[in-house]
Amino acid sequence: MAATSAIRSSSLSLSLPNPRSSPTSSFSQTKSLSFNPLTRNLKLNKTQLGFSSQRSKIIPKSLSPKIRASARPGDVQELYVYEINERDRGSPAYLRLSQKSVNSLGDLVPFSNKLYHGNLQKRIGITAGICVLIQHVPEKKGDRYEAIYSFYFGDYGHISVQGPYLTYEDTYLAVTGGSGVFEGVYGQVKLQQLIFPFKLFYTFYLKGIGELPSELLGQPVPPSPAVEPSAAAKATEPNACIPNFTN
Repeated sequence: MAATSAIRSSSLSLSLPNPRSSPTSSFSQTKSLSFNPLTRNLKLNKTQLGFSSQRSKIIPKSLSPKIRASARPGDVQELYVYEINERDRGSPAYLRLSQKSVNSLGDLVPFSNKLYHGNLQKRIGITAGICVLIQHVPEKKGDRYEAIYSFYFGDYGHISVQGPYLTYEDTYLAVTGGSGVFEGVYGQVKLQQLIFPFKLFYTFYLKGIGELPSELLGQPVPPSPAVEPSAAAKATEPNACIPNFTN
């Protein structure tokens, strides 16, 4: 019992403040012990908040020009392209799946033609795709197709389109996507039949991408059935084609 009482007395004496220390001194020590860690935490949080605030200001400035440009969905860039069938690619191939003597629903027409810059001074790639015959229109002496195809621009990437392809009048197709510098692209393209199926002129209205390479831009030769690519572009001379153009 004496030992137990001694232990209790010892514990009690440890928990009591020193009676010889002043109340002010005890309060100061208590204040120091209880608030200093909190103060340090508060300072740390302020530092962290300041760092986050600085980061939020820095990140937008670090965005590349391409990303900043692509954030402006209202911007429209025009791209002009001639598609010319020079009768050297075995295109088009007519697959008469309807097994009828006249063009009919279900007939397929795979095709691939050469692409030239709108100024006709550079070879820039090819088209590749397929047309599905939807309706023969005898009064127009032509046909209506649903077309799904792509425009390949060598190292610059490609643009895919889909929509109505009429052999007897101009149409608009949807731009459905792309790769390379055309990644994320959308918009529409106007197709003008100059001499079906040998000469076509396209005006792309592109959105959602950064500024196009200057090599692809520029004013076109006005479309007409008489237009022809330059001799250098036809011969794919180094100064008359884009880098690694798709052939």
